[in-house]
Formats: sequence, C-alpha cells, structure tokens
Amino acid sequence: MNSRITTARIPVETRNKLFALARIKNKTKSDIIKESLDMYYEQEEDELDSFAIGEPFFGRYGSGEKDRATGYKKRIKGKIARKLSLERKSEC
Repeated sequence: MNSRITTARIPVETRNKLFALARIKNKTKSDIIKESLDMYYEQEEDELDSFAIGEPFFGRYGSGEKDRATGYKKRIKGKIARKLSLERKSEC
C-alpha cells in the first residue's frame, strides 16, 4: 500500500467524535477517515450531471465547420446526389 501522511485541522468536537467512533468500531482513525472520504466521493460523483462529466471533452475534436449541426441535411442530400451520379455513370 502506497500511503502518504496528510494533516487536517478539525474542531475538537469532531476530533472527539472521531476518537469515540474509532473506539466503538474497533478501527483506526485513519480507516474511519478513509471510509468517510470514499463515501463522500461516491456521493459527489452521483450528484454530477452528464454535462459536467463530459465537459472536458466538448469541442475537443471539432471539425472547424461552424454550421455542422444546422447544415447536416444539406450535406446528406449532397452525398446522396453524388452517389446517384456515380451509379448512373457506372451503368453507362
């Protein structure tokens, strides 16, 4: 296990609760803190919406075309027209 020491200042009341819980659960204070942080991270991940999760990737692989979303029908019609044109040429 690769561990590092991290120091945090907590109020005396919180510290006393941590000591009491560790004693009741028969666990180390470090184990209680690790479990608490893991539960906190899981809770935070559940609260993230799909936009926040995908935000780092938005625009990362852009085409550079400004009308890409609005001009898709025109592009598709052009592709179909070229395909039909090629098919007609090959029939001749």
